[in-house]
Amino acid sequence: MLEHGGRLRRAAAEFGIPLADWLDLSTGISPWSYPVPPLPVEAWQRLPEDDDGLEAAAARYYGSAELLPVAGSQPAIQALPGVLAGARVSLLAPSYAEHAAAWGPRRPRAVATESIDAAIEHSDIVVLVQPNNPTGVHFGRARLLDWHARLARRGGWLVVDEAFADTTPTASVAPLGGAPGLVVLRSLGKFFGLAGARVGFVFAPAAVRAALAERLGPWALAGPSRWAARHALADTAWQAATRTRIDAAGQRLQALLQAHGLAARGPALFKQVPTAHAGRVHTAFARSGILLRQFADPPALRFGLPADETGWHRLEDALQTCIDRLADPT
Repeated sequence: MLEHGGRLRRAAAEFGIPLADWLDLSTGISPWSYPVPPLPVEAWQRLPEDDDGLEAAAARYYGSAELLPVAGSQPAIQALPGVLAGARVSLLAPSYAEHAAAWGPRRPRAVATESIDAAIEHSDIVVLVQPNNPTGVHFGRARLLDWHARLARRGGWLVVDEAFADTTPTASVAPLGGAPGLVVLRSLGKFFGLAGARVGFVFAPAAVRAALAERLGPWALAGPSRWAARHALADTAWQAATRTRIDAAGQRLQALLQAHGLAARGPALFKQVPTAHAGRVHTAFARSGILLRQFADPPALRFGLPADETGWHRLEDALQTCIDRLADPT
């Protein structure tokens, strides 16, 4: 099982700090979750129904009706290798490790950011995370469209995981959902702060969606999850206000890290800081009740957004205390 951020209970046990006293900055999930309206009892009592308006709300939000609801991106990530044909698979690296795990039996080639353009000509399937998790690398939409066109002309596939794309919706390729050779993954976990609801969507040609649906089976989404997602996707006022709020917080985090001499990059919801001292800094922060995400290859730390001024002050105090460990002269 791969490691992910958010293992707060384990950290609480390891460092002897009560769960309620932690500041969790490890995941990149928005600290301001969508306020889901009270659930009607029918959401619990009845089997989920696919004519409840969820698909229509998702089509309006993402700009395409060529979609399949799934229980977060993870089931689609695991099922896609059984649906898409192609022997030569290239994966952006480093990136979200679940993609490499899913495609592992085909021995995918790991491709660095600067080598993707060249890899297109020698691949049947290219898998990207946009913006990338954990490095924060962001590709221009025009480049994505070019890569997709070159792959599609040869019957290949571009798979784009847009888990962190909600803060920059104009850069998304989801509106092209249904185009030959293109698969786009979206989810409500990060921007909407609804990771526990496990709601996602696959945008792909009808044959791919049908094959995925066959593999994933009926009732992929629980009724309460469908209820929450439908309301979140339809609430345009909340989305606009939250996008502004997250953008401002992301800029504040970037400025704070830079003020302490740290080279940080990433989308609004998180910043990655490369440092050879990632392990020691992660431990130092954890001892003060702040959970960061540590990466080993290459060594780096991920900082998410604090939810309130108390959290911001705790983060700044910890940075001040640990600045000598975070600074990496190499």
